Amino acid sequence: MGVARRRRASLLFGSFKGWTKDHLGRDVLAGLTLAAITVPEQMATAKLGGFEPQIGFYAFIGATIGFAALGASRVLTAGADSTITPIFAGTLAAIAAGGSTSVGSVATTLAFLVGALLIAGGILKLGWIANLLSTSVVTGFLAGIAVHIVVSQLPSLFGITKGAGDLVGQALAITSNLTKLNPFATAIGLGVLAIMLLAERISAHIPGALLGIALATLVVLAFDLESRGVAVLGALPGGLPRLALPTFDHLRQLTPLAVIITLVIMVQTATVTYSFRNSSERKPDVDRDFVGPGASNLVAAFLGAFPVNASPPRTAVVVEADSTSQLSALAAAAIVLVLALWGRALLFHVPEAALAGVLLFVAQRIVRVGTMVKIARQAPVECLLVLLTATAIITLPIQTGVAIGIGLSLLHGVSMAIQTHPVELRKLPGTTVWWPPEFPGQGEGQQGVAVFAFQAPLLFANAEIFKRDMIEMIDSYDPPMSLVVLEASGIADVDFTAAQAFIEILSHCRTANIQFAVARLESVRAHAALNRFGVLYALGPDNLFHSVDEAVNRLA
Repeated sequence: MGVARRRRASLLFGSFKGWTKDHLGRDVLAGLTLAAITVPEQMATAKLGGFEPQIGFYAFIGATIGFAALGASRVLTAGADSTITPIFAGTLAAIAAGGSTSVGSVATTLAFLVGALLIAGGILKLGWIANLLSTSVVTGFLAGIAVHIVVSQLPSLFGITKGAGDLVGQALAITSNLTKLNPFATAIGLGVLAIMLLAERISAHIPGALLGIALATLVVLAFDLESRGVAVLGALPGGLPRLALPTFDHLRQLTPLAVIITLVIMVQTATVTYSFRNSSERKPDVDRDFVGPGASNLVAAFLGAFPVNASPPRTAVVVEADSTSQLSALAAAAIVLVLALWGRALLFHVPEAALAGVLLFVAQRIVRVGTMVKIARQAPVECLLVLLTATAIITLPIQTGVAIGIGLSLLHGVSMAIQTHPVELRKLPGTTVWWPPEFPGQGEGQQGVAVFAFQAPLLFANAEIFKRDMIEMIDSYDPPMSLVVLEASGIADVDFTAAQAFIEILSHCRTANIQFAVARLESVRAHAALNRFGVLYALGPDNLFHSVDEAVNRLA
């Protein structure tokens, strides 16, 4: 009974393990810094998704409570996130416009679905899913999202009417309305952007967004810019949002979108978990940290908000502020709650152009120019993945673009496995090591013996290439060889299709009166698979060796 109680305690608020009251002051100060960064960012992200600004506050509050309760990381912070918000904003608006429901109720349903999928992924230990997106595809995805953010915020920045439809329609509307540009709104937005860029350059502890918005609001009041056409937030609804229960129809419509958003959250959560790990702490528990954002989304849905995500920039802020636990995020959430319930009057005169400036800063932050340049120099083929993913995100509905990016990432991985071919090994002079020669004729051979290696998992995708190349190389020897050894240290696993191809190779060698041996089958999974599929039986118990040299000395 005591063990079960301790286990439940470690699951609930497990990120506080080892925390003492000596950390209180440091965590509260870190929470104040986090709140200063969070308030303008959450307002801007809510506006990006088509919600009232204060809904972003409740998204952050719900995300913080959920992760603090069930997450594992001491410093990860979650909330409304500009990476995933553009993915679902258009779909939610379309569903709401096509029925009698509001965008808010559809958003809470989506947050509920995402939360349930993340918790299921954590419980089932699906942390490996976070590796499905390559760095190239993620880089292209972020670049495409940045373009969406910029185009969506230019109308607020210029003080003009926002266009409807897809990204191209919005861009055309901006172009046609440029003659109506409001210079005061543009100056405010660019001023906030400049302040944030300068603050970032000086110190990460400076809340550039908060300073920029505060100064922009003072300028609007001092020069009565509302009368000159500068749009402000105005009166915000009071009280907590009304919770709407999910409907079966909404669940059915939103499930494919929820799966895509869940995958993106998994990737970003794993990135944050590994990037901000304390070297003195235990190994990061990515599966547990999937449960944390899952709980974050469920609590956010309960508070009437939209899907939330782990935040790399805000996590970096609390790490640099020397935070030791989730108390920092909880302190920031308490400050945000006070502002949402009793501080709405402070937000009345905040110019919308200032929030656009915040989002433009976010957009330039998520574009990984350095990574793009590095990929272009070192892996030109993968640079094409960056361009294709970005193009798909920009030109197609975002969720379709994300799905294409996932497909491209998987195809890239499969193509690498497909392009693996068997290689012949030669013995390094004076050693027992068999190694791929750097140039023809290097190394020593042995009369009548050929040693080959295959340096990839044996799967359906490369089974035919493996079989064809092995048989062609075996038959190319004149005079015919008497022994073939497969050095199998690079074969991590084998599937059914590849196993049948392997058996065909063995049958071909048997017909040609050639002995076949396998050496260095080090992978436990590959050994089990070959045994299960009957390959080891066809090979024979006396033809499996620990080293190539042992096989050659015994059988040649």
